[in-house]
Amino acid sequence: MTELGARLKEAREAKGYSLEDLQRVTKIQKRYLIGIEEGNYDLIPGKFYVRAFIKQYAESVGLSPEIIFEEYKNDIPASFNDDIPEQLSRVRTRKTVPQSSSKAFDIIPKLLVAIFVIGALFVIWLVVSNYLGNDKNNGETNEDRSPVQVDQNKDADKNKKANENSNEQNETAKGDTNQTEMPEEKSETQKPELSVVESSGIQTTYELKNAEEFKLDLATSGDSWIEVYNSKGEQLSYGMMTDGGSKSIDLKDDPEASLIIGNASNTEIKVNGTVLQYEISPTEVVRQNITIQFSKSE
Repeated sequence: MTELGARLKEAREAKGYSLEDLQRVTKIQKRYLIGIEEGNYDLIPGKFYVRAFIKQYAESVGLSPEIIFEEYKNDIPASFNDDIPEQLSRVRTRKTVPQSSSKAFDIIPKLLVAIFVIGALFVIWLVVSNYLGNDKNNGETNEDRSPVQVDQNKDADKNKKANENSNEQNETAKGDTNQTEMPEEKSETQKPELSVVESSGIQTTYELKNAEEFKLDLATSGDSWIEVYNSKGEQLSYGMMTDGGSKSIDLKDDPEASLIIGNASNTEIKVNGTVLQYEISPTEVVRQNITIQFSKSE
């Protein structure tokens, strides 16, 4: 058994997974899982699948694939090695590009950058010129107003105020004749909102706002290991849920819930009846850690 296989097996046993459990979670055949733990990669068809299976194995037992690939890069075969002979043969058959053409290709990007910079400067100059011209015109217009126009504006303002006073008196009279007051319309309540706060690696944090309650509904379309904890770290759910399984959890006024999903592609999460959209694609990351922060509406 290799050091990588021993580490993966130790993490699997720490999770309480048997090889059969891991086979159901990852959909990888048991004999391939054994080959990974024993370092016998010849059992797996192709180096690409070796890396893909190790990545899925690590995610399912709570290990970071990036760290695993970095620490054991000498033990894990590179997937691109199979294509090297074909690429080399293609390189040999390529025609030599003339040196003059190569120099022309080097000049083209620089020429495009220069054209872009000149165009940007021209646009900036045009915008600034128009802006200064409008300010100048506005200043001249205000200064050129005649006294007659000012007096006319004053008369118009007086007439407008007289009309407003007349309308206010009419409204007051109507109010006296009709003493029944109409009830004020209630402002529309804000709708509950579930949004992403932060997402990195296998961890995603959501925020639930403007909601009166905090309920979770879990449903599985296949085998999936699920753990749920409240803000105090108390365990609300723990174990494997099989195909067609469902569970409801009422967190009431608890400000936070933490979920560990062993197989996100088989697990549907509803928050107050609304389906939670995974920020990280379940097809790319099988195991996901999710935190939901709850702010009760006032």
